[in-house]
Amino acid sequence: MFSWVKQEQGGRNKEGEMYQTVTEGLQTLYTKKLLPLEETYLFHDFHSPALEAADFQSKPMVLLVGQYSTGKTTFIRYLLEQDFPGMRIGPEPTTDGFIAVMYGENEGVVPGNALVVDPKKPFRKLNAFGNSFLNRFICSQMPNQVLQSISIIDTPGILSGEKQRISRGYDFAEVLRWFGERVDRIILLFDAHKLDISDEFSEAIRAFKGQDDKIRVVLNKADQVDTQQLMRVYGALMWSLGKVINTPEVVRVYLGSFWAKPLQNTENRRLFEAESQDLFRDIQSLPRNAALRKLNDLIKRARLAKVHAYIISYLKKEMPSLFGREKKKEELIMRLPEIYTILQREHHISPGDFPNVAKMQDMLQHYDFSKFPSLKMKLIESVDKMLANKIAVLMAMIREEESKQPPAMVSGGAFEGSQDGPFGQGYGEGISAGADADDWIVSRDKHRYDELFYTLMPVNGKITGVNAKKEMMSSRLPNTVLGKIWKLADCDRDGMLDDEEFALAQHLIKVKLEGYELPTELPPHLVPRQAQRASSTP
Repeated sequence: MFSWVKQEQGGRNKEGEMYQTVTEGLQTLYTKKLLPLEETYLFHDFHSPALEAADFQSKPMVLLVGQYSTGKTTFIRYLLEQDFPGMRIGPEPTTDGFIAVMYGENEGVVPGNALVVDPKKPFRKLNAFGNSFLNRFICSQMPNQVLQSISIIDTPGILSGEKQRISRGYDFAEVLRWFGERVDRIILLFDAHKLDISDEFSEAIRAFKGQDDKIRVVLNKADQVDTQQLMRVYGALMWSLGKVINTPEVVRVYLGSFWAKPLQNTENRRLFEAESQDLFRDIQSLPRNAALRKLNDLIKRARLAKVHAYIISYLKKEMPSLFGREKKKEELIMRLPEIYTILQREHHISPGDFPNVAKMQDMLQHYDFSKFPSLKMKLIESVDKMLANKIAVLMAMIREEESKQPPAMVSGGAFEGSQDGPFGQGYGEGISAGADADDWIVSRDKHRYDELFYTLMPVNGKITGVNAKKEMMSSRLPNTVLGKIWKLADCDRDGMLDDEEFALAQHLIKVKLEGYELPTELPPHLVPRQAQRASSTP
């Protein structure tokens, strides 16, 4: 049983609050501390609808965004390893709406209008986007092991060229922004042959401003170009992204071909396998980090709500009591950038916490400033106390919950494919090469290593560390790496190397030079035969 702060008699804290889980605590904190501030200062009209129970209790969600025919729907099918209801794949823009692919005992499709009245689904607030959107929004339910841990949102292919002038009938960028605030991971998909970022795609990426930590980029169909072309494509992609995502940090880009068909170019096969495993690990970690992500989003929301309250109350304070209200309103809207600066200094707020000036100016045109509420410090102080005290305790609760019952990682589908057995990443390569062989793998090149060994003037069948060092340093590996290799190869810890130990050292140098990592302990299949016999002798 958990509680926020120091418990008093009866298992309750000073405010009589008691929570079983982090999710329940987050929901109660939002409802009691943050929601009153949001409602008072019209936060939901300006920024984001109120959060509901389903927003806190839903599974982690992954949002896929990209231009048409970049492989978004195919990517979902690749992860699930089965078709899902409502799926359509083709070179033309086939997905013309949003599809929430979620777990359900019975396979089927739930239309958008029915979906937004279901209190168990986190989509009720999408009702505000109207019938034009809801007619293009469905939930595809199916019993799939992957979907027991995460939900996946497929989006319409983003248009390019002349097509982007056609209206969708709803605010596409605002819908993406709504999803971006609530999902755990945003994956931008690019095709190796389709790197141009259209106006609509730029607008879509800008809708994710403030969610940069959630964004990952996938360069799909990378097997359709050779290595030299792939380098150029990667460079062009990074250049294009740099113009749209205005952050100094480089976005993580995963290269690969995410479908179950033969690779057209196999020269980068090892790279693609490593990249896909990295992406899988990132997605698999989402359930473990879900509570932390929701906590982080709640903190971001609280900071924005505070700033919004300061802006609204300042505009109210500056309004005249009787005459000249319209003129003053226009003046205040024009002076909004200056007002931001004043509030930054007065309340010690970071410039990054303020909402977009142009968007705020546009929305303020439709409101009567004289009807705005004045600043109520009690509401601000309540949120400040939540951020200063209760959030810290909630962090400790997350760690405690994880230690008692770690969340299950995403499993099933493509996540099960090659973890074990001969098709697992790195199987039979690098340090694991020779693990299932009858002979000692080092012996295959030992005749070459022996020639080197005898040029180093062994005494009683062993060479000194000084002599071994001269030869090992010719590899140009750093001393830290060579020191680790020495410790692994000197099995009897006598500060010298016999012919087998020297051969092992040379083998480990070769493994490292080929780009593989060294182990912390020597695997049994690499232990020299003499050392094995010595350890088995009583």
